Amino acid sequence: MLGEYRIEGRRAADIAAGVERAVGSGELEPGHLLPPMRELAQQLGVNPNTVAAAYRTLRERGVIETAGRRGSRVRSKPVTTGRDSVRVEVPEGVRDLGHGNPDRSLLPALGPAFAVAARESDLRPVQYGEEAVEPELARLARADLDADGVPAGPVLVTSGSLDAIERVLAAHLRPGDAVAVEDPGWGSVLDLAPALGLRTVGVGVDDEGPLTDDVRRALDGGARALIVTDRAQNPTGASVSAARAQALRSVLADRPGTLLVEDDHGHRIVDLPLHPLAGVTRHWAFVRSAAKAYGPDLRLAVLTGDAVTVDRVHGRQRLGPGWVSRLLQKAVVHLWSSGAIDASTVADAYGRRRTALIAALEARGVAARGRSGMNVWIPVPDETGAVARLLHAGWAVAPGARFRMSAPPGIRITVSTLAPEDVEPLADAVAAAVGPGPARRYG
Repeated sequence: MLGEYRIEGRRAADIAAGVERAVGSGELEPGHLLPPMRELAQQLGVNPNTVAAAYRTLRERGVIETAGRRGSRVRSKPVTTGRDSVRVEVPEGVRDLGHGNPDRSLLPALGPAFAVAARESDLRPVQYGEEAVEPELARLARADLDADGVPAGPVLVTSGSLDAIERVLAAHLRPGDAVAVEDPGWGSVLDLAPALGLRTVGVGVDDEGPLTDDVRRALDGGARALIVTDRAQNPTGASVSAARAQALRSVLADRPGTLLVEDDHGHRIVDLPLHPLAGVTRHWAFVRSAAKAYGPDLRLAVLTGDAVTVDRVHGRQRLGPGWVSRLLQKAVVHLWSSGAIDASTVADAYGRRRTALIAALEARGVAARGRSGMNVWIPVPDETGAVARLLHAGWAVAPGARFRMSAPPGIRITVSTLAPEDVEPLADAVAAAVGPGPARRYG
């Protein structure tokens, strides 16, 4: 059942920690069946309640899953290992199109912004007990949000989108609650939910965003929260359209107890309009990151939402990091207000690269999607084989397993560094690796 690994420990915490370490090290692989609780209790000479407590801890941490009489087994994507482990090692000489990073040449120089921020901070250093949010950042962020139709709400700053999403989920949900997530979707969110002890319910995605019927079924089936990527969805490039937003808002309006979390990480790299869903449920949060437009190392996102949600997140933040560096916030203020990037130029650059690759693939009979952002998603019949053949041809792409739960196989290609002369050779390689095949739906 467990191969060479032997579970040990006398306390629930020790048993759980041992299993978690074994999963992280690879001694226990995904899918491994764990002993029945009474059997393991007898082996260890402990009370069955002790083993039950250990298994409960492992479930809440997203390490194992229990399927009634079929027993408990290591999750197919255990949180301990994380989806980032499902990646391709890129040999020397192979082009890496699986990294998911923005084009460095489109990112602004950070030195001037931090120099300005440092001078301001030298004149008036931030002290303990001051406001967590730089006033000018709050003003700029709120003005942008107002212009995009995001409902009024207080503004908070977090250490990136994922930090904001984690804090919002933790503020309202408890282990065992279900959350509806896009499938395929952002792998970090698919890892985060089980790490918080939450159950994930996948909803399919097409070019216009989450499928309305799937969202309705997920919420009617008990999901207490819904996470939606408004634009530049990772990995498919979906962008919520006006019609889809109207349909989803109608579903949410009939279920006002749903916690809605919107992620707009495509802000300032996408030329499609925002169609927010917020405002029809009692509790909601809208997150906007600086990472894609200004650089991944700027671990900063602005968060707004209903007053209760933002207050809960702020209160918990005060007990942890306290606040996101005001020096960093001042630098982002300078980047935003100085026009450090031309958003339309950035969006156009990514758009031309996506469009060129999708058109070249279509000419070869290969269906691909990428309505916005910097990624193209290609459904494939054999994900592992396609990735391996492309690697052999000199192209490293991201396996779809990093982004899927039950959605069909696919591969993600990041076009941010794709040069015009790369398009035709890459399309030839993809066509040879995956073959033609229509696909209109992602999940």
